[in-house]
Amino acid sequence: MSSSKPFRHELKYAITYAEAEVLKSRLGVILQLDPNAGSGGYFIRSLYFDDLWETAYTEKSAGTDSRKKYRIRIYNGQQDVIRLECKRKEGQFIQKISAPLSVQELEWMESGQYDFLKDRSEPVCRQFYLDHSMRAMHPAILVDYDRIPYVYPYGDVRITLDQHVRSGVFERDIFDLRSPVFEVLEPGQLILEVKFTEYLPDVVRNLLTVDDSEYVAASKYVMCLEKKKELQVLQ
Repeated sequence: MSSSKPFRHELKYAITYAEAEVLKSRLGVILQLDPNAGSGGYFIRSLYFDDLWETAYTEKSAGTDSRKKYRIRIYNGQQDVIRLECKRKEGQFIQKISAPLSVQELEWMESGQYDFLKDRSEPVCRQFYLDHSMRAMHPAILVDYDRIPYVYPYGDVRITLDQHVRSGVFERDIFDLRSPVFEVLEPGQLILEVKFTEYLPDVVRNLLTVDDSEYVAASKYVMCLEKKKELQVLQ
């Protein structure tokens, strides 16, 4: 079954681990951990795709108002949930549409075989196939991080702390957890993301005050791809 979420606001901040500990103590009073987080969080791995001209990378770097990027995402290195996703941005708003993939379909996409997508009913599958036909989409980078997610029902708020953001460099096998990865954030830094649909309640906004936080526009995809480019130059 495909899924499509409404356009949402998204804010990102670079914060320290000390600030994160303060936030966790505050957020835990009002917000709840996402039920999927288990005892505290989960590991996310995404395989991002781009075209021959690195359009997703260059448009994000240039701050283009209307853009999109595709990824395949898994959780905790497991095969039970595999999703093809397209994340769109229109000005200050984001939207994510997705569809489930089987292990076989994932393997086809990793090897550049996309014909099956044109026969799928989900919009994201057909969009990807069309974009591949016109722009030669291909796997670009593996992105890993550990996420602690909080949710709040009013305003459809989701707050995440993403730490140990890591870039894969040499591998495209999304299930190969032994492949080398490299940290991309400054030491002692992690990413706070705040997403909400309708509004950000004052009670939540007040909890998010951190003295030294810095708004960051760079995506994990951009940071990881730049790390890959940096390491390739050194080879």
